[in-house]
Amino acid sequence: MKTDIKEWDVEDSKFWNSKGKKIANRNLWISIPSLLCGFAVWLYWGIITVQMLNLGFPFEKSELFTLMAIAGLTGATLRIPSSFFVRLCGGRNTIAFTTALLMIPAFGTGIALKDPNTPLWIFQLLALLSGFGGGNFASSMSNISFFYPKKQQGLALGLNAGLGNFGVTTMQILVPLVMTFGLFGSLGGESMILQNTSGTLIGKIPEGTETWIQNAGYVWLLLLAPLLFAGWFGMNNIRAEHVSPNIGGTLGAIVKIILMLTVGLISAIFGLWLLLPESANGSGFGIPKEIVLIIVVLMTVYGLKSMPGTIHESLVHQYQIFKNKHTWVMSVIYTMTFGSFIGFSAAFALSIKVIFGYQHLLIDGVITHDTINLNGPSALMYAWMGPFIGALIRPVGGWFADKAGGAKVTQICSLIMIASALGVAYFMKLAYSSENPEEFFMPFLTLFLILFAATGIGNGSTFRTIAMVFNKEQTGPVLGWTSAIAAYGAFYIPKLIGEQIKLTTPENAMIGLAVFYAICVVLNWWFYLRKNAEFHNP
Repeated sequence: MKTDIKEWDVEDSKFWNSKGKKIANRNLWISIPSLLCGFAVWLYWGIITVQMLNLGFPFEKSELFTLMAIAGLTGATLRIPSSFFVRLCGGRNTIAFTTALLMIPAFGTGIALKDPNTPLWIFQLLALLSGFGGGNFASSMSNISFFYPKKQQGLALGLNAGLGNFGVTTMQILVPLVMTFGLFGSLGGESMILQNTSGTLIGKIPEGTETWIQNAGYVWLLLLAPLLFAGWFGMNNIRAEHVSPNIGGTLGAIVKIILMLTVGLISAIFGLWLLLPESANGSGFGIPKEIVLIIVVLMTVYGLKSMPGTIHESLVHQYQIFKNKHTWVMSVIYTMTFGSFIGFSAAFALSIKVIFGYQHLLIDGVITHDTINLNGPSALMYAWMGPFIGALIRPVGGWFADKAGGAKVTQICSLIMIASALGVAYFMKLAYSSENPEEFFMPFLTLFLILFAATGIGNGSTFRTIAMVFNKEQTGPVLGWTSAIAAYGAFYIPKLIGEQIKLTTPENAMIGLAVFYAICVVLNWWFYLRKNAEFHNP
C-alpha cells in the first residue's frame, strides 16, 4: 500500500466518495486505538497510586498525588510540539513513532512496581515519560482533521477524541483486573499481599489477597506492539501543500520528532523542579503552580521556535495561529471542557480513596484523616464510571453540534458544569468532616457523573466550533494547541485537589473551578452567541 498521498481534496465530493472516504476511515480506525493506549499510559497513575496505598508503598499521599501531576504537566507540555508534528513530519510517521515511544514507560513501570522499595525518583521519572501518551492527543487530532471535510469533522474528531478517551476508562477497568492474577507467569514477577481492601469493577478484594501490581504497566505492551505495526503499514502521510508538503525522509522526520519532544521534556522538568518540594526531589522554592505553567509554556514555545532549519521555518509559518484572537478564546473554552475531563479523570480515583476511604474523626479538638473507613467505597470499583460516561458521550456532543451549532451546545454544557461542580463541592465538604463519609458518597458520585457527561458533550461541541472558525490549514495546529493548553488540567486539577485536601478544604477546589466555568460562559456568549458576534454559533 502506498503510504504517501500527494493529492488530497476532501471538499471535492467526487474525490471524497471515490477515494477519500475509504482512506480517511482507515486512518481514523487505526488512530483511535493508538490514542486510547496513549491516554491509558498517560493516566494510569491515578489507579496505580491507589493500589500503592493499598499495598503499603512507603510514600505519603501528597507524594502520590505528585506522580499524577508530573504525568499531567509533561503530557500537556508535550502536546505543544506535538501540535506541529503532522505538517513537519507527516501523520503516519508521527502516529507510528509516538505509539512506539509508549512502550518505554509501560515496560519501565512494570519493572519499578515489582519492588515496593523502588525510590520515589524512579516513579517520578516514569510518570514524566508517561507524558508521551498525553502528547499524542495533539498530533492525533491534528492529523485526523485533515482527512475529513468540514461538514463531517464534528463527528470524526468526536469519534477520535471520544473513543480515544476510552483509554482512561479501559485503563481504569483493565488495570484492577490484570492485577488480580499472574498474567505473565514467572516472567512478570512475584505477587504482593494487599494490606488494605482493594477492588475491581465487579467488587471488593479483601486485604491479605495476592496482587500483581506490575501488570498495570506490562499489559499495555500487548496492545502497543500490534498498533505500531498497524500504524506503520496502514496509515498515510498527506504530502499536499496544506498538510505536510516538506516532510523529507522517514528517518529525518523521526529525528525532528525526537528533537522537538526533547524541548518539551526539558521545559517540563524545569517546571517540575521549580514546583516540587525538596522532599519530592524539587527545588523547594514553592513557586505557585500558575506561574510555573506560564514559564513552562513560554519555554516550550520559544524553545521550539529557536530550533534551526526546516523546524524553524515551519513553525514561523504555523505560529501565525497565535495572531488570531480566536485561538486564545478557544484555548480557554476548551480548557473548561477537556481540561476538566482529563483533570477529573486523573484525580477521581485517589480523591474517592482519600475522602471516602478514611474516617474523619474529631480527636482532642482536631479532625484527623488517617483512620481506615471499613465501610468506605472501593475507588477502583467506581473511578471508571466518570471517564466512561465522558468519553462515550463525546461523539454525541459532536453530532449535536453539527446539527445545532457548537457554541450553543457548549453554553448549555457550561451551565450544567457550574451547577454540578458546586453540588460536588457541597458533598465533599460534608464527607471530609464526617465519621461516616460513605453517607454522602452516592450524591457526590451522581453529581460528578453529570459533570463528566457535560465535559464530554462540551468536548465534542468545541471541536465543531474550531473546525468552523479556522481555515483548513490552521484547523489542525489550532486543535493541537488548544488541546495542549487544555491538557494542563491533568496537572492542575490533581495538584489543586491534593493541595486543598491537605488544607482540609477539598470543596474549595470545586468552587474555584465553578468560577472558572462562569468566566467561560461569558466568553462563549460574547464571541460566539451574541447577535453581532463575528462567528455566530459556528
